[in-house]
Amino acid sequence: MISTAGIIIIGDEILSGRTKDTNINWIASELNNVGIRLIEARIIADDMDTIIKTIQTFSKNFTYVFSCGGIGPTHDDITTEAVVKAFNQKLEKNSEAMRRLKVHYEGTNIEFNEARQKMAIIPTNSTLIDNPVSAAPGYKIENLFVFAGVPKIMQGMFHTILNELTGGKKLLSKTVSSNIGEGLIAKDLEKIENDFLGVKIGSYPYFKPGSFGTSIVLRSENTTQLNKASEAVLSAVIKLGGKGKIFEEGQVDERNL
Repeated sequence: MISTAGIIIIGDEILSGRTKDTNINWIASELNNVGIRLIEARIIADDMDTIIKTIQTFSKNFTYVFSCGGIGPTHDDITTEAVVKAFNQKLEKNSEAMRRLKVHYEGTNIEFNEARQKMAIIPTNSTLIDNPVSAAPGYKIENLFVFAGVPKIMQGMFHTILNELTGGKKLLSKTVSSNIGEGLIAKDLEKIENDFLGVKIGSYPYFKPGSFGTSIVLRSENTTQLNKASEAVLSAVIKLGGKGKIFEEGQVDERNL
C-alpha cells in the first residue's frame, strides 16, 4: 500500500499575506524522498471549529497528517486545544516537556512564566516530538504530528520523526523543456500519458524576453516507463518542429535551448 499524507498550515498571518508559507513545499519534498504521497494541503485560520474539522477529516483520510503552527505561548495559539477536542482527549501539563523548557530558560534573562509554560501543555495519550532548535516540543497523537510553524523549528522537529514514517517507492520525475507552446503539443501529451501507464504528465508554459516555451514534467515510480515516456515527449517536440532537452529532477534550465 502507498502511504499518504495531508498537511495543515494554521495561522491568520499566512492567510493575510503577512507571513509567507514555505512549510508545504519543504515537507512535500521530504515526503517524496521517502515515497509518501502528499494528497492535500490546506491553509486555515486560527478558528477552533475549522481546525477541529480539518484535523478530523485529514486524520480519517490520510496515513499521516502534519500540522504546522499555533502551539506557541500566545493567546491565539489554539491548535492544542483544537487537537484535544478533535480526538476527545484532555489537556495535561507534561512533566518532561516542563523539564526541557526549564533547562532551556535557565541562565537566560527570559522568565519562564505561565504563558511560556503553556508550551508544555499537550493532549493526553500523545508523545513528545523533540525540538532541537528551541526546546519547546511538538507532539504526536494517533496519526497527527503537531509541529511549530517557524520553518527552521518545524524542519528540526520533522527530522526527528522521519524514522517513524513508512514510505514506498519514490516518485521520480524528469522534465522535457521545449521552445514550443503547450497548445501545440497538448494532444501528443494526452496520447503519451495514455500509452505509458503509471506516468503522469503536466505542462507548464514559460515566458522570457523574446522567447517562450513549455516545460513538460513527467512523474512515475517506474524508471523504465519514465525514460521511455520522456523520449516520446522529446520526439513529439522535434516532430512538431521544435527543440527540446530532457533534464533530470531539479536541473531544468530553458536557457540551454
